[in-house]
Amino acid sequence: MTQDMPDEKARASAWFRSLRDQIVSAFEALEDTQLSGPFATGHAGRFEVTETKRQSEDGSGAGGGLMSVMRGGRVFEKVGVNVSTVYGKLGERAQMAMAARKGLPGMKDDPRFWAAGISLVAHMQNPHTPAVHMNTRMFWTPHGWWFGGGSDLNPCIEYAEDTAQFHAVQKEHCDRHDPEYYPRFKAWADEYFYVPHRGRARGVGGIFFDDHNTGDWEKDFAFTQDVGRAFLPAFLGVTEKRRDTPWDEADKDAQLIHRGLYAEYNLVYDRGTKFGLETGHDANAVLMSLPPMAKWV
Repeated sequence: MTQDMPDEKARASAWFRSLRDQIVSAFEALEDTQLSGPFATGHAGRFEVTETKRQSEDGSGAGGGLMSVMRGGRVFEKVGVNVSTVYGKLGERAQMAMAARKGLPGMKDDPRFWAAGISLVAHMQNPHTPAVHMNTRMFWTPHGWWFGGGSDLNPCIEYAEDTAQFHAVQKEHCDRHDPEYYPRFKAWADEYFYVPHRGRARGVGGIFFDDHNTGDWEKDFAFTQDVGRAFLPAFLGVTEKRRDTPWDEADKDAQLIHRGLYAEYNLVYDRGTKFGLETGHDANAVLMSLPPMAKWV
């Protein structure tokens, strides 16, 4: 049996909230500095913050979090940054949605769980500025604990230099912990974010990891924090480069078609979407990742 780990849980939950605050502040600052382009004359975007709550089957409180969504900004068409800390008991279908930890010994007899994390998806106004996804999380049961997460770039109009820049920041932060992390987790992202029914990747990848437990909680938590820290320099570097690039209707059309691919992946394959819905979390928060507009041909 795993210890309850109250101090570790509190530290992880506090870190995800702190990272959320940093990202929200940085994104609103980006809105303030967008002074050119077709949306520059509008109001700078601001996040609308909603408290989310989760209930257990008997109606008692089972945690919750904050859903922060910005719509119709100068830079961001829609971006959501969610944090949550939830707990309770996992039903059979939720256990099956746990991916790498399916069939964890002892879960049927003692299905208690605790989970905290941050999840972010940004869909941009300018088609040349790539969409992006990031999440990191800690999961605990009486039978084991682990970390997971990652960050990946989803351009509709690809620039090789942007892909290289985004990956370089990811690699730098991974290498601080283990030189084998980046190649392993990059390959995992390439596999995970592949869309089988379309025969292509969702984007240009990044890193992805799950079921991460080396036996050293402090070491694994430090790595998970650095994955979160890598996000802003990786994404803002690319965004600053592309947010003033001129675009036309053909570019916008390409963006909307690519968003259709993104929506298909998140609704059909994404583990986080499945797990969130199976555990009774706020559906609006779980489906925050969907784009505001998309197109199928």
